[in-house]
Amino acid sequence: MPTKTEKFPLSTKGFTDIHDITPQVLTALKKTGLQDGTVTVFVSGSTAGVTTIEYEPGLLKDLPAAFEKLAPMNIRYHHDDTWGDGNGYAHVRAALLGASLVVPFENGNLLLGTWQQIVLIDFDNRPRRREIVLQFMGE
Repeated sequence: MPTKTEKFPLSTKGFTDIHDITPQVLTALKKTGLQDGTVTVFVSGSTAGVTTIEYEPGLLKDLPAAFEKLAPMNIRYHHDDTWGDGNGYAHVRAALLGASLVVPFENGNLLLGTWQQIVLIDFDNRPRRREIVLQFMGE
């Protein structure tokens, strides 16, 4: 089964910055010429993650609020004691979310739900330039 890898950069603001990357994934899929298979969406780095949500204003507020309850920014993290960079919360949030997502595609289209988009969330405590890796398997 053929495998094709595509990459694209993304500049983020950090602090649970959410980006809809569905258009970039779809563009890359069209470029591969593959019709049926899966794409793995992966973000390089340990303070960002990938998932799906309905990319709408309410959830763009709800999701950061939920992460703040799960892994608050302003508590002590042993990572911060070790490195002094103040982003221990970002590592914990990214580990909870995960760095990758697999999405099937058929007839050259992503099999996402009507209100479902692929998002990258950058949790770090500063702006970053992320590299998103897309690995397509199919025919």
